[in-house]
Amino acid sequence: MQNNTFSTLFVGQNLIKLSEVDSTNNFLKGLVSNSEPLPEGTVIMADNQFAGRGQQQNSWVAEPGKNLTFSLYFKPTFLNIQQQFLFNMAISNGLAEALTTILGAGVKIKWPNDIYYNDQKLVGILIENLISGHTYKSSIVGIGINVNQQKFDPALKNRATSIWQILQKDVSLMGLLSEICNHIEADYLRLKADRYIYLQKAYLEKLYRFGALHNYRHNGEIFEGRIVNVKENGAIVLEIGETEKDFLFKEVEFII
Repeated sequence: MQNNTFSTLFVGQNLIKLSEVDSTNNFLKGLVSNSEPLPEGTVIMADNQFAGRGQQQNSWVAEPGKNLTFSLYFKPTFLNIQQQFLFNMAISNGLAEALTTILGAGVKIKWPNDIYYNDQKLVGILIENLISGHTYKSSIVGIGINVNQQKFDPALKNRATSIWQILQKDVSLMGLLSEICNHIEADYLRLKADRYIYLQKAYLEKLYRFGALHNYRHNGEIFEGRIVNVKENGAIVLEIGETEKDFLFKEVEFII
């Protein structure tokens, strides 16, 4: 355990810093698999993550030493497995709230859990849950944030941004991590206290494109719709004309 100055109760109190690792999620999973219990709220932070992963095995590439790549360990055993997306909401809310404190109203949650600034991706989140039978055992949350990176691959032009590009100045990585741990812990404790309505309302208030008419793609067809809800199971609800239709993750694509 590494001591630090975080003002949290438990998130980030056990902070392990690595110079380089394939994936902080993989490293944390290795620790969890050991017989010695790992404190809830453990954070693994790496200066360079050379095989970072996003949703559906997408890669996450970050310039070493310029960005935040880290993973957090939680044990949300108080939730049933049908409520997994509430945990997702708590993590997304906490992260969006922390970034809003320095970036303002442009910070949004893109369903299911990426963080955007206006129409550009700022943060990627990968949540990996361990389920045993009908029991929610643990969750590893991998987060990659574009912080002080000034330039991106031309292929990502207009698709990705960083805090530096928004503010035109460097931000303390440890200071930002401390702020994030504070906000994520606060929303996780709200989840633990059954404050589901608060979390769902906060998530929808920050949701990218919520209530506005935009184009989406389903089964190769583009249509107009507006997001009107996200259900407890994670399904997004789109109002299409006079009807509402549910879509699960990867069933619908945002046209940006």
